[in-house]
Amino acid sequence: MIKTHPLWDTYPTIQASLLECLELIIEKITIENKEIEQTVTALIESQGKLLRPAYLLLFSQLGSVSIDTHKKIIAAAASTEVLHLATLIHDDIIDESDTRRGSETVQSKHGQDVAVYTGDLLISVYFELLAEATDSIDLIQLNTQSMKRVLMGELNQMSHVYNTDITYTDYLESIKGKTAQLFELSCYEGAYLGQSDPEIIELSRSIGQDIGIAFQMLDDILDYTQTPEKLSKPVLNDVKQGIYTLPLILGLESSKEAFLPLLEKGEDLSDKELDSLVTLLHDHDCIERAHITAKHYIDKALASIDSLPDHSGKDVLYSLTKTLLTRED
Repeated sequence: MIKTHPLWDTYPTIQASLLECLELIIEKITIENKEIEQTVTALIESQGKLLRPAYLLLFSQLGSVSIDTHKKIIAAAASTEVLHLATLIHDDIIDESDTRRGSETVQSKHGQDVAVYTGDLLISVYFELLAEATDSIDLIQLNTQSMKRVLMGELNQMSHVYNTDITYTDYLESIKGKTAQLFELSCYEGAYLGQSDPEIIELSRSIGQDIGIAFQMLDDILDYTQTPEKLSKPVLNDVKQGIYTLPLILGLESSKEAFLPLLEKGEDLSDKELDSLVTLLHDHDCIERAHITAKHYIDKALASIDSLPDHSGKDVLYSLTKTLLTRED
């Protein structure tokens, strides 16, 4: 039986629509290779939070959703989750990750070649779902531009691997693409398909970007403050792979000489040295300062949501975003 993350137990209306999205995705990934099909289905059923389709659904409610448009909105919401899953599979290949959401990754279980094709399969399903959701050339172009921005964000991050001169501006540019872009797309697409007023549609774009930026910043902070068991994924892998995120960038900007001796170890950083690095981050108040930076985007997103016209969907949107952006896992 398909289930959603416990987060959605508080929001039964959205939960019901998310279950529709999951059922549609599973229907679309039916292929002859049953082992791969089961692996992808297991990933879909692993109770990820489904945040991107949820935001699309919530923003669609700010407009007027008819019975005729409901199926299109479900297809659009499903498409955002499928694209997200495809990027996760490809990320796991690049990172050589063994686990994702507490389960074995596609590349670990079946090898990198199969994982690449599986990610590509999901991208084809994404386009199939998008075609069911809209015939708007503008919206299709927006989706293709968003895909490009996600890829550019990843490539931008790769260009700064082991770069101890990386700046906050470099980091922000990367996360605006690789993470915030899909949140931005989901919010905008929901408002668009829900036929909201033009100013609401445009505001949804900036709300999505602020939510995505804050979400990634919090994720990067948690990488230094939580355990693998708590996050259901490995921690501190980024720094060993030369990916320096917000807390460490703040440390480098304030006291590069304190961090360089450890960072020069590269992927050979031992567990003890990783612990020392985390201690340094706390000693230089990097975790606290990173939280302050993330809070700027959290407050901005919440203020923009608060400015939306009164609607029952607005209350859920505000509550969900506040809960999500004060998370500890």
